Amino acid sequence: MAKRSTISKSAPWIGAAVLAVLGLVTAGPAYAILGALSGFVIGWLVFWIAERRYRDAVPSYYTAGQTLWHYAFRVICGGIFVFLITPILVVMPLSFNAEDFFTFTPEMLAFDPEGYSLKHYRDFFSNSDWQNAVRNSIQIAPMATLLSVSFGTLAAIGLSQPHVPFRRAIMAILISPMIVPLIISAAGMYFFYSRIGLQGTYLGVVLAHAALGIPFVIITVTATLVGFDNSLTRAAANMGASPVRTFFKVQMPLILPGVISGGLFAFITSFDEVVVVLFVGSAGQKTLPWQMFTGLREQISPTILAVATLLVVISVLLLMTLELLRRRSERLRGMSPG
Repeated sequence: MAKRSTISKSAPWIGAAVLAVLGLVTAGPAYAILGALSGFVIGWLVFWIAERRYRDAVPSYYTAGQTLWHYAFRVICGGIFVFLITPILVVMPLSFNAEDFFTFTPEMLAFDPEGYSLKHYRDFFSNSDWQNAVRNSIQIAPMATLLSVSFGTLAAIGLSQPHVPFRRAIMAILISPMIVPLIISAAGMYFFYSRIGLQGTYLGVVLAHAALGIPFVIITVTATLVGFDNSLTRAAANMGASPVRTFFKVQMPLILPGVISGGLFAFITSFDEVVVVLFVGSAGQKTLPWQMFTGLREQISPTILAVATLLVVISVLLLMTLELLRRRSERLRGMSPG
């Protein structure tokens, strides 16, 4: 029995070794790595089934059908996750391609150092068109985020009061930019801004992006206010604090995680938005997504892959920040242990 257990535990490594050698002999180093990963997963799966480890993660009273659905559901979710994440993972190594191709070259598949280069990243940081686009995005996104956070936070606090009339209708109107197709919002903003003289201006783009970011701030701040104790504001008022002082000293510190989360969503929305800026912006407000769209339409430049990789890294860092803020908010509201 002990010998059988030892063999079962080594099954993942045996599978990884066999498929790695097979991939190396038939195709090359890249397929050797892929074979090793596949062999390890297959070997672990054989060990997991042979040792009946699948019963450890489910209640003992589960039937065979319930156990099968328990794992089938997770396999389906994992397949969807792989389907969504694979295109992103493919773009990242392609951004280091030494050639001006959008495909893996033989040198890259053979892990030849000559097949990899930072030329596309150097082009991004040295090309004036890309740098002007980054500068415009940096100038537009923070201002749009500031307006979104300011108006969205005030709106969320106001709509959280039970005595406000037509709360549902007002909430529906405020979050409509999040629901209405973006092309419709962009066309409406174009006709409205062209009448009041804001079309093609910096202020017009900022206001348009702020309108797109406000729904995210309202939703996150409203979710934070669900666990807010209103007796704290009443106690502050009884102690003589003004409404403004109560907001900044009592209410704001408790809802700050939700405000920051909404601000990050608003920033990402503004930084990645391309449809609205095409309608309401001009050549002087060409943002980074607009430059990427132009590069795909007019000239297929692999520099787009480098820019996409940088945006993915920034998005991952922002999402990690959001997760940390969510956990901090739950601890402050007593919803999770410290």
